[in-house]
Amino acid sequence: MALRYCQVIFAAVLLLLAFVGILLVVLPAKEIEMPPEDMYGIVLDAGSSHTSMYIYKWPADKQNGTGIVSQHSECHAKGGGISSYAGFPGGAARSLEPCLDQAVKDVPKFRHHQTPVYLGATAGMRLLNIVNATESQQVLKEVANKLRSYPFKFKEAVILSGQEEGAYGWVTVNYLLENFVKYGFVGRWLNPGRETIGALDLGGASTQITFETSEEVEEKHNAKELKLYGKTFRLYTQSFLCYGQDQFLRKLLAHLIKTQGVKANVSHPCYPQQFNMSIKLGEDVFDSPCTKSYRPAKFNPQMSVLVVGTGEYQNCLKNVVEMFSFKDCNYSRCSFDGVFQPPVKGSFMAFSAFYFTHSYINSLTNIAITSPSRLKDAIRLVCNMTISEMTEKTKQPGKYMKNVCAVSNFVQVLLTKGYRFDNDSLPSISFERTAGGASVGWALGYMLNLSNMIPAERLELMKALPPRLWAGILFLFIVVLLIALGYLLLTYKKQKAREGVM
Repeated sequence: MALRYCQVIFAAVLLLLAFVGILLVVLPAKEIEMPPEDMYGIVLDAGSSHTSMYIYKWPADKQNGTGIVSQHSECHAKGGGISSYAGFPGGAARSLEPCLDQAVKDVPKFRHHQTPVYLGATAGMRLLNIVNATESQQVLKEVANKLRSYPFKFKEAVILSGQEEGAYGWVTVNYLLENFVKYGFVGRWLNPGRETIGALDLGGASTQITFETSEEVEEKHNAKELKLYGKTFRLYTQSFLCYGQDQFLRKLLAHLIKTQGVKANVSHPCYPQQFNMSIKLGEDVFDSPCTKSYRPAKFNPQMSVLVVGTGEYQNCLKNVVEMFSFKDCNYSRCSFDGVFQPPVKGSFMAFSAFYFTHSYINSLTNIAITSPSRLKDAIRLVCNMTISEMTEKTKQPGKYMKNVCAVSNFVQVLLTKGYRFDNDSLPSISFERTAGGASVGWALGYMLNLSNMIPAERLELMKALPPRLWAGILFLFIVVLLIALGYLLLTYKKQKAREGVM
């Protein structure tokens, strides 16, 4: 009798346990939002001098239609820009392989087929397209086929316009400074309500200026609207092809040769004293569409010319100014070369070659650039230095130092006479290489804008327990319940059978 009661009690306890367990699992519980895994995007910045790859990631539940993007990793391809492989079939595509192989490792495998990959070529390819459109299309076709051969979602390989390059650089700057959106202490993305700042980019073959303006943009191709984080921004943006650092230096050489005549020795007032170098008239000077207007009617492209540095600040500045045109303007106001520009407004960030030039000026002179006059004083000191003084102070090789005086004067003329930064506005420029853990350039802005076109994944609504674990526990309690019921039924039948026998 005691045994029978123990069996009934055990079965009842098991039944109660199963019943309570099921109630705890199925009754309404607090649901939590679990964001889906990060999405990834790859942008290859195919510049005039080299190609850089940036991998970005963002939560798949986007903020007001635009992803909250951060830089995941980066890679810099060896060799020149893809335009330098023109005439060398397959060279441009092969140059990208090491970085693409890295991307395969850096992006989680389960995201490979969803990860968009874009290649944007800038001024180097714009110049190649001018010289040989067929060759530029062949290079783009080769790199596109290479991108398609990887397990990512190939989107495009295109030549960006100068205005696009400038606008996306502006987006990058303002995103990194959290002028669009920031993560608040309440755990939500917030609009900080800040003013945007302008962007100044100096590349190898072009330079860009972009800033938000409320004034009428008289030349329509300088106006661009971008919608980010639920807000529309109206921009002025202008790109000057052939005014990038590398092409400017070519133009300056061409200008000096044209002025002094084609001869064995050419004096260069922007090169430091004690420095000279041998160049070839073709590949080093005149084999570029940017120097076409300086090209002599007859010359031998293979002719070598010795360029001798004289380190004369005033003469250097005079020659640099002569490379700009400040006369003709068909608008209410212009920057240079007849290009419309409204007055600069607010703060600016200058990056790429602007940053390196500012860094060299600062390390050579220790003069803070707080006004046009102080910029002028600093550059005068730089131009009066010998090449040995410059290399000793910076610990940098002469191949970098030889151009500091020339590029510094170019930056001075571009900012003060071209863009018209003055005593009040010049101090508002900050010179930066990175911000917020990401490289400053157009690629991040490009990814931010393109993320509007990538479908967001909705938040998963789930119990406090993961779905599989929750279902497993529920199943276990149901099994226990069935066992308890079966055991009680079996005990009951046995009891009835005994009573019938008696």
